[in-house]
Amino acid sequence: MNFKDFTLFVRQIFDDKEGFIILHDPRFVGNERKYLLDAMDSNFVSSVGEYVSKFENAIVEYTGSKYAVACVNGTSALHISMLLAGVHADEEVITQPVSFIATSNAISYIGAKPVYVDVDKGTMGLSPEKLETFLKENAVKRIDGNTYNAKTGKRFAAVVPMHTFGHPCLIEDIAQICEKWNIPLVEDAAESIGSLYKGKHTGLFGKTAALSFNGNKVITTGGGGMILTQDEKLAKLAKHITTTAKVPHRWEYNHDYTAYNYRLTNLAAALGLGQIENCEKFIEIKRELTDKYKAFFAKTDVEFFTEPKDCRSNYWLNAVIMHDRKERDEFLTYTNDNGVMTRPIWVLNNKLDMYKGCQCGDLTNAQWLEDRVVNIPSTVIIPDYYKNIKDGKYL
Repeated sequence: MNFKDFTLFVRQIFDDKEGFIILHDPRFVGNERKYLLDAMDSNFVSSVGEYVSKFENAIVEYTGSKYAVACVNGTSALHISMLLAGVHADEEVITQPVSFIATSNAISYIGAKPVYVDVDKGTMGLSPEKLETFLKENAVKRIDGNTYNAKTGKRFAAVVPMHTFGHPCLIEDIAQICEKWNIPLVEDAAESIGSLYKGKHTGLFGKTAALSFNGNKVITTGGGGMILTQDEKLAKLAKHITTTAKVPHRWEYNHDYTAYNYRLTNLAAALGLGQIENCEKFIEIKRELTDKYKAFFAKTDVEFFTEPKDCRSNYWLNAVIMHDRKERDEFLTYTNDNGVMTRPIWVLNNKLDMYKGCQCGDLTNAQWLEDRVVNIPSTVIIPDYYKNIKDGKYL
């Protein structure tokens, strides 16, 4: 592939001939400003305010989850999601090495330890085949019904797959394996708002799940997250322990858990409510961008990564697969030197100093992807922010 042709193509589709084109800008084209001003005028700018509940309800409606609990960021949402699923200190959590560091960090916050199982090349998410093989070779079910690591004696307290770049992993197969081995499933759906697996939103297949609304996501609250669950008791507990477990009283400060100050602010929720109203339109526009990339790369020798079978991906970050690490690095250097931001996939979590001692399965696919995958600009393209706006919604 001619790298210059690619940078010129990106500049053309983003209508930017000279500026530095980043991976993913936020877009504020609807009611965000209106809701923010309303929240400010109410004086309820912290975690107490009507927009927190409104945003949670909007996420419930959009995803189909029974319950949603807002948090300050996606990492805190994943942390609490695992606690709700029953993960404790000195236990082990099976996850994938291809992920943002937050996945492994959230496991560590509990005092648990990550165990890394390989991903599928076709989804970049946890491989059900590799998971099944790993459990057959390393796990044992005991009389208490739980599954333990035969090598360490520690309980496998959860399986945490991640929907990489918004592409759903084979979550239905993973859920079946978790049920077979009696291991709770917690979805890291941080990147996959609006992504569907067989028509069902990601985050609805396990006991709990976490979404992220970081500034670079499809929709944003600046920094924010959401816990999804279908269990009313878990939802109530989530809300309780993310607000310092304060026992309701007119004036006294009593608390009944060692809990967390993780509640999303009313201001951030107001921003999020304005964003979720246009989420589906954003994804539609992102998928149009994807079609343009598909057409471009079809004329090259570089593979453009497309959504897995039976899935609707939000295409949060578009990705290409280079032939080897050398070409990957040459592409990264040329594009960034010439004003188009590109980024490699993360360094595998198991290679980072904090997690080098963690148990791993065969990670052949993960290494193959690390050597080749590059993200390319994926911002929602709205040349005129206020074109076709009615009642705060992009039409």
